[in-house]
Amino acid sequence: MKNRKRVLAVLLAGTMAAGSLAGCGSNGGSDTPATDTPVAENAGTEQAGAEAAGTDETASAEGSESSEKTMEELAAMDHDTRSSYLYEQNLGEFYEIYQEAKAELDDISLRYAMMAVAEAKLLESGVIIPFQTRGAGYALSRVAPRTKNTTMWGTDNKRFHNQVVTTEFIKSEHIAEMREKWAELKGTGTYEEWVKEYLTDNGYELKDTYSYNLYNSDPTTWDILATSQAVDNEAIVNTYDGLMEYDMENVQQPALAESYEVSDDGLTYTFHIREGVEWVDSQGRKVADVKADDWVAGMQHMMDAMGGLEFLIDGVIKNATGYINNEITDFNEVGVKAIDDHTLEYTLEAPCPYFMTMLGYSIFAPMSRDYYTSQGGKFGADFDKSAADYTYGQTPDNIAYCGPYLVTNFTSKNIIVFSANESYWNKDNINIKTITWPYEDGSDALKLYNDTKAGTVDGTGLTSAQVEAAKADGLLEEYGFISDTDGSTFPNYYNLYRTAYANANDETKVVSQLTDEEKDRANAAIGLKDFRLAVTFATDKASMNAQVTGEELKTYRLRNSYTPATFVTLEKETTIDINGTATTFPAGTYYGEVMQAQLDADGFPAKVYDETLASGDGYDGWYNPEKAKEYLAKAKEQLAAKGITVDKDNPITIELPYDASNEPFTNRANAYKQSVEATLDGEVIVSINPANDNDEWYYSGYFTDYGYEANYNVTDVSGWSPDYGDPASYLDVYLPDYAGYVTKSLGIF
Repeated sequence: MKNRKRVLAVLLAGTMAAGSLAGCGSNGGSDTPATDTPVAENAGTEQAGAEAAGTDETASAEGSESSEKTMEELAAMDHDTRSSYLYEQNLGEFYEIYQEAKAELDDISLRYAMMAVAEAKLLESGVIIPFQTRGAGYALSRVAPRTKNTTMWGTDNKRFHNQVVTTEFIKSEHIAEMREKWAELKGTGTYEEWVKEYLTDNGYELKDTYSYNLYNSDPTTWDILATSQAVDNEAIVNTYDGLMEYDMENVQQPALAESYEVSDDGLTYTFHIREGVEWVDSQGRKVADVKADDWVAGMQHMMDAMGGLEFLIDGVIKNATGYINNEITDFNEVGVKAIDDHTLEYTLEAPCPYFMTMLGYSIFAPMSRDYYTSQGGKFGADFDKSAADYTYGQTPDNIAYCGPYLVTNFTSKNIIVFSANESYWNKDNINIKTITWPYEDGSDALKLYNDTKAGTVDGTGLTSAQVEAAKADGLLEEYGFISDTDGSTFPNYYNLYRTAYANANDETKVVSQLTDEEKDRANAAIGLKDFRLAVTFATDKASMNAQVTGEELKTYRLRNSYTPATFVTLEKETTIDINGTATTFPAGTYYGEVMQAQLDADGFPAKVYDETLASGDGYDGWYNPEKAKEYLAKAKEQLAAKGITVDKDNPITIELPYDASNEPFTNRANAYKQSVEATLDGEVIVSINPANDNDEWYYSGYFTDYGYEANYNVTDVSGWSPDYGDPASYLDVYLPDYAGYVTKSLGIF
């Protein structure tokens, strides 16, 4: 039987009522584990949310009250009711504005501007500390730059078949020249040919193998449609093709759809599926032909499995919401149809300005219906992944392949090897025949650098310790370059009401050191916006990042908003209301500029867009010790009113888990502790709580299913990458009632 999550049930009356299903979709799914060179992408599980002790009606009444609850009253609430209350108290203003923005489908510029205003309110709520993106550190590489796509959304940037790889390190001067040429040739379709010739002319030898950066956690499944975990997505994405694919020049190209049409009303998309494409098993033996029905089967399975990304198409595909919520049981009523073997049709609920940008993401992957059923798979009410005969996705041998690679070796916590699929429809146009992905637990701070130097892997970003090693070896000056950034955003999350003090998967792991009194005091403090902002403005992000990238590059990857400031621009002159004043922004205005205008109007001291840099990245726009102390003073008054004294003798102690086996992350946790405690004069203490390894750290927060399992007061374990080209891809993750994937990181839903 299928488990169904409740989606935006009327838990949040008043501000939560209007437009809950308007717009083009709900949350996406690229929750990203942090690593020693922060990397990105996914998280989630398939279980339903914790059931409330009372009815939905009771939850609605309780959750909509605006009066402040005491800690005793909060403790007495069931998880759903408490979550609803805390959401409205802290994120209600963001939600109200955001729903209005999502409902705007005709004027894209107005939509973006309103979303920027909503995000300003999200930042002002103090529930997160915007921290960093990935990249922007020193790197060494044998891979030609920009030979895979660099779009900020989707998973196509993990498809490696067109990478151009050399047998030796590429000199930094040549990296720079190729980047410059890429910008010149972008959109012409000629960069790949040019870069191969350029490298050959400069004495490099090309190779058809690629050894990818080390992975640090085994895939949890090989079913691409039943997961939102980065470790799964990265492992599976090269085993299938979708309808469309972004090329290395970031232009969307036909993949298994040779062509498509869009109806005049923007509601119907018709794709013509490539003929002669085969599904094969892990041994390369044909199991079926690729047909239009494979996308129908794939979408139904994705919604049956409830892997954490189904809400991407909630409100997008016709009747998807009804099927997800079990209000519609006949999948034939959902807007995805196979007209014939090679014609696929999607019908939308409303015109969706970013629909085509979604097609590179895993939820639109095909799945061979015949192969799935041969592995015990069933659909609809009969879906049961726990059935004795259900084997689909359990190993690489239990999936069918239609992409460039087969998984030919998977040894747990050791290695994953991808070999060219000889039946691949486009096999003559791939550059890489073998991809090797070795495992590393992060315990050896120099291993990735040493493996890169030795050729075991073909490139790496360098931590501070590795930078020094590269300098000593004489490699940094000749071959070192600063890597690109991407759309991944890694904030710190505050737990608005902590109830877990050990890991949910193993109560002996990452056990809290707080006393019962300290737990209560921490919950009371973090429940206050002013306290959260005090800690936020006391956080020296540059000092923290220096522990990973080194002092020279400590600000380069810092990000100051959740959605990157330059993610989208206004297409035309747009006027919106900012605190009662009609404010006009010219065409070409960045998303972050509108966000900054709202923050400035509210007197909020963060800087999320720098006009000089024309960016929201590369500087610390939040660290402000003076403002941190002002916010703490306000919080102390509020806590005193609750009978809680805060001073140097009676500090608030909050816990941050960290991976003690990873030296850069250990140092980063200590840098966080030092900056907060020094800025707030010891009236706030950060207790850093060690995890013995990467997995334990992940299970403190990244691998949690629900907010009540979040084992921290504050965490830096994960981030988010966008799934499509609209700010909703970032902001939908903060929806309430289990519809927003990251909301659980706040200890709610």
